Parts: sequence; C-alpha cells; structure tokens
Amino acid sequence: MALTLDVITLGAPEVHAARTFYGTTFSPAIDDDDGSAHLDLHGAGRLTLTAADRLAADAGAEPAAPGFRGYVLNYVVDQPTEVKTLMDAAVRSGAKVLKPAKKILFGAFSGVFLAPDGAVWKLASATAKDTGPAAESPLPTEITLILGVSAPKASRAFYEALGMSVDRDYGNKYIDFHPAAAATRLCLMERRVLAKDAGTTEDGDGFPSMILDHAAGSREEVDALLSSVAVAGGRITADPAQTSGGYSGSFTDPDGFRWRVTH
Repeated sequence: MALTLDVITLGAPEVHAARTFYGTTFSPAIDDDDGSAHLDLHGAGRLTLTAADRLAADAGAEPAAPGFRGYVLNYVVDQPTEVKTLMDAAVRSGAKVLKPAKKILFGAFSGVFLAPDGAVWKLASATAKDTGPAAESPLPTEITLILGVSAPKASRAFYEALGMSVDRDYGNKYIDFHPAAAATRLCLMERRVLAKDAGTTEDGDGFPSMILDHAAGSREEVDALLSSVAVAGGRITADPAQTSGGYSGSFTDPDGFRWRVTH
C-alpha cells in the first residue's frame, strides 16, 4: 500500500474554455466524459478538468475564492527554448505571466504563468542553454505538484505514513517524493516561500478548486489507506463506500488538501 498521485482534478469556471487552453498550450491527449475533460500529459501526469462548482460540491466546500490557491504545477522540459515556446502558447491562449521565462539560480531556466482557470504553472528546464534542436511541441520530462504547507517536515511524516518514499529533502525549504510510473511527483514547500517563488502573494484561503486522486488496486487498499490517515494526522472526509465511480473514500492532509482514493 502506497499513496500515489495518479490524477489531479482541477475545477474550472468553464470546462470547455479550460479544455481549449490546456489543449492549445500542452497538446495532450484529451478524452471527454460526462461534462469533464481528461488530459494525458504525454505520459508524465494526468489532469481532469471539471466544473468548479461541481468539484466544490463534491468536496463539501464553497467554490474557490480569489487569490493564491496554495499549490504550483511544475511542467519540466529539456531546454530553455521549449520553456519559451510553452510560455508563448499559454499567453496567446489567455494566461497571465507571473514571472517571465529567464535564467535563474544554479543554471536552471523557468517562467511562471497563471492559467485562466486560476491554476499557477511553472515551466522549467534544468539547463540555461539549449543543447540541441528544440522541439516544436515540447514534451514534459516530468510534472510535479508543489503543495504550499505550513510545516514541510510534518507533512513529510504524514505522507511517509501513507507509503510515499522521500527522494530529496532540504528540510523546510523543499521536500519531494519518488513518483510512480506515469504519476505526478508530489513536492512540499512552505506556503509563503512557494508563493514568492511563483511571483505572487500568499493571500488566499478556502477551497483550492483541486482534488488529488489515487487509483487504488483493490477495495482493501482503499480501506487500508483511509484507516492510516487519521493515525498519521489527516482527516477522513468520506468513509469508504460504493459510489457511481467505484469504491471510494476521501480525506484531507494536515494542510487541508483533499485526496480521493478510488477502486
């Protein structure tokens, strides 16, 4: 039993508009189903776009308030020119630049934008110089979700208790976990530090219009994960039960980020 981040479900004011934005920016494979759009980001992660009010209702919360939602999605590519290509595509499709694409510390290159649906995305490459021809349609080498938390070390302990394995640990500065194949890497940073890194303020609270999904291998795995949550310091928000989508339960981590576990 190990928690993995298999799908990130984002709430959008207009699903069709969000589908168009992400389709134009990242060129993913898209499957539409029951008013939602399911995006395969080239095998490096999966997104589901659904109506923001519907997602909030599923979470038993009010729709997202304006301001920083406490997370950043990081789309990593090979070269700086590919970062610029994606940033230009995002801006043409309606994104707002929070940080222009440029060289940053330690030889990396990145830029940050705010998507029309309210999600913050960071585009990055590990090098500041191109090493070969840049792809016209850049593919991600990795996708990460960085959660802004109050105490990264405490959050690390919570996720380790649910079976995640730490990869890099820089104390309260940055912690991440080994991702499963085709899953998104989960990372932790202090909320204030993450907001500053993204070029925005930390102002904002309430439901972040995001639910994190884990695809369990069995009903027993759903039960086991949920039973570990309360002991680890999380909160069960829905006990495991048969639903229209399968056998499912949900919980929040110590900082209130919502997870759904489904078989």
